[in-house]
Amino acid sequence: MRHHLFLLQTLSALSIMCASSAFAGAPGISQNEKGAIIASLDSTLNANYAFPDIARKIRPVLQEHLKKGAYDSATTKAEFASKLTDDLIKVSGDLHFLVATDPEWIAEFKAKANPALKAKIRQEESSRLEETNFGFDEVSRLKGNIGYLRFSYFADPELAYDTAASVMRFLGNTDAVIIDLRYNNGGHLEMAQFLASYFFSSEKDQLLFDYYYNEDGKRIQRGQWVLPGLPGKRMVDKPVYILTGSTSFSSAEWFSYAMKKLGRATLIGERTAGGAHPVARKPLNDDFFVQVPIGQIQDPVDHGDFEGVGVQPDIPSPSIRALPLAHKLALENLAKTDDARRTEFAWLLPSLTAAIERPHIDAAMLTRAAGKYEGRQIILDNGILYYIWRDRFRVALEPIGPDLLAVEGVSDFRYRLNTLDGKVTALERVNKDGSIQRYQRLD
Repeated sequence: MRHHLFLLQTLSALSIMCASSAFAGAPGISQNEKGAIIASLDSTLNANYAFPDIARKIRPVLQEHLKKGAYDSATTKAEFASKLTDDLIKVSGDLHFLVATDPEWIAEFKAKANPALKAKIRQEESSRLEETNFGFDEVSRLKGNIGYLRFSYFADPELAYDTAASVMRFLGNTDAVIIDLRYNNGGHLEMAQFLASYFFSSEKDQLLFDYYYNEDGKRIQRGQWVLPGLPGKRMVDKPVYILTGSTSFSSAEWFSYAMKKLGRATLIGERTAGGAHPVARKPLNDDFFVQVPIGQIQDPVDHGDFEGVGVQPDIPSPSIRALPLAHKLALENLAKTDDARRTEFAWLLPSLTAAIERPHIDAAMLTRAAGKYEGRQIILDNGILYYIWRDRFRVALEPIGPDLLAVEGVSDFRYRLNTLDGKVTALERVNKDGSIQRYQRLD
């Protein structure tokens, strides 16, 4: 059984959009229909909600509101769904709840009972996910041989297996890994299990998550462990840095939380959203469904979770600055035991520091830098400095310090401005190997 853990804000936005279109011309809903929905909701919550004591408190409140006319102003199905959502959250205090209308999804859900239709729907789902590369947005090798992976959701590993495995093979040849979950909305916990398994040995059993959930009246408890067999090599000793943000949700949070608790990752960024409970959609009739929290997950160390409070990073940082900070930290830690790394880190440090601190750019400095130098010139165009060579090659220059300029697309040299009495007198090419060429100013 696989459960999607949806980003609450995304679902709320979708429900608002659905409601807006429904308000405009959707058919009305009768008092009897409202009563039937509440009865169906009650039985669904009793069979599936993770907290049965709270589930039993909900129906009397909804029935009382129906009896007293609190739902009379809801003249469309979407309006009624919105009011039910509000009441579920008020009674339970659980922000995961959502009632909405989606006849198309419900028809598809019911069709899965037919094996032939289920296979067809599964293939259509796979095709849709392929269009987004199963959520894997970027995998690359940063300067200093640091692996970088950014993905926006945790796809079903049965569908995304080959793609996920190829991503992890790529990262296997790097010296440290940065996993960017700042904008990851969650998804299948099984994918979190698959990816996390690469960072642990297969020689001993290691629990990653332990959780229970309700499924149509059945209470199920199971753990998810490090997988014994994986395609490609494991990265047991490789440093791991995970980037988090306020929109990191559900499975993204559990992946981060477990990796942190088990001592396999350093978290950098902002506190996560705080959606620890797995949820599932359940049909109420042919039009309505409820998104209901069906279980609880516990970490393997102290059996806690982060519901409502989020996962705290080890190194707090504005999420927009988290990547260069993690890159800097990865190189800095590698340099502690490697002289060659130390030299490379010293070279990359100004660029990384500039990306983290966003130094103030002195407009007057940009103006002073523009001019002609031996065999080359610098111009200022729309607030950007450009280096021009042989009147043909033009690349942007980015300030990374008071007098230091990085060159667009170039990693083995940069330029430094020589000044005297506030005037730029020469341009120095500072090479990665420490050598310098100087070009006198001509104007």
